[in-house]
Amino acid sequence: MQWDQFQEGEDKLTGVEDCLTVNVYKPKTGKENYPIMVYFHGGCFMFGDVNFYEPDYLMRNGNMILVKVVYRLGPLGFMSTEDEAITGNFGLKDQQLALKWIQKNIANFGGDPSKVMLSGFSAGGASTHYHVLNQETKNLAKTAVSFSGVALNPWAFSTSARQNALKVAKILKCPNLENTQEIKKCLQAKPAGDIVSTVKYLLNFGYNPFSTFGPVVEHPKAKNAFMTRHPRDIIKSGQYTHIPYLVTYTSEDGGYNAAELLQINPKTGKEYIYDMNEKWLDLAPPNLFLRSITDQPVEYAKELRRKYMGDLSFSVENYWQVQEIYTDILFKDGLLESMKLHSEKSDSPIYGYVYDNPADYSLGYALTGKKDFKYGTNHLDDLSLIFHYPVRSPPRPDEVIISKKFLEMLVNFVETEHLSFGDCEFVKNNKDSKQLKLMSITKDDCKPIVV
Repeated sequence: MQWDQFQEGEDKLTGVEDCLTVNVYKPKTGKENYPIMVYFHGGCFMFGDVNFYEPDYLMRNGNMILVKVVYRLGPLGFMSTEDEAITGNFGLKDQQLALKWIQKNIANFGGDPSKVMLSGFSAGGASTHYHVLNQETKNLAKTAVSFSGVALNPWAFSTSARQNALKVAKILKCPNLENTQEIKKCLQAKPAGDIVSTVKYLLNFGYNPFSTFGPVVEHPKAKNAFMTRHPRDIIKSGQYTHIPYLVTYTSEDGGYNAAELLQINPKTGKEYIYDMNEKWLDLAPPNLFLRSITDQPVEYAKELRRKYMGDLSFSVENYWQVQEIYTDILFKDGLLESMKLHSEKSDSPIYGYVYDNPADYSLGYALTGKKDFKYGTNHLDDLSLIFHYPVRSPPRPDEVIISKKFLEMLVNFVETEHLSFGDCEFVKNNKDSKQLKLMSITKDDCKPIVV
């Protein structure tokens, strides 16, 4: 059950409470001992649908079983009072339960449980990273891939979990907001739909802040805790699952989030981006999750405006500068930090790529309907060549070639732990690396670059 950004109309409540399932897809080749690609869907930990990611390309390739995991979302999956009452991370625990199910049962589908690759997109990518940081994963997976999302992205870790839990309790008229055990009892008596629908009161415009509930550090005494330290501290400690790990982003990944600024504000009749001229210091800290980055979010927002905008105003004409802010802060910076920290602590390699090849129909266009606008290479533009999306335009000839290389890359990665894109060999980043490198993948080229 979720409050879905892409649901038409004002009432965006959709889904059912009983949702914990896995969807297993097997190629029709008669082969046995397939490697397995486990996939966690995206949606900011708030919404999402595994059926949005169709397995046609993967099944046509015929060399891998796909398991898509459904998990609890929003307040039902990630609410936390930051104590022993409502501990949080329920969605991550759902995912871990699915991974254990796969180990026990995937052989019945012709899969090899020793060859499991974790993968996910956006919040699913961050989820994948969280599983890498959990030491139980050493018995559950061989390799991992995070597409456009890691645990160190500021939206992927909640710094206001208790505050939002109390807001939900207040909205639902729970009587004793000082006692979290009483809040828990009150919420347990409420219909699930009422709890999920409170999300609309936590947004400031559009679907922003887009990740109002997400992973947290659980109380040290919490039962069955998934995570009791900040992900950054876990990486620095070296106490996590050391497996070959690929992290990715697209050159304009932040277009998904920035594009909402091109929607029309019904109160002004102009695009929301113009509101940023007066409201930047109010909207940037929550919508860019700056409190996850600094304890002085307003000052940091001022610096971002100086660095990226200079003397420019927030306007449709200057959208690309704004999109760059969203890409760097929400995706690129956290990915590069993750690569650096992992490479300093692990003998197992961490790899990275940046994809720069705009789709004809991007998520930016889907959000705004502006056909005459160039959005660059947006969130999803690479993943839509691995999974089939009915809403996007058919792949161009260059994208068909890239799609084939992506699929071969993933199969080889889980089979051999070797990573290459066509003839381009990924550089291993680990404790022996003197500089950090990732693969740049464009329309007709690929090459390692120093970052």
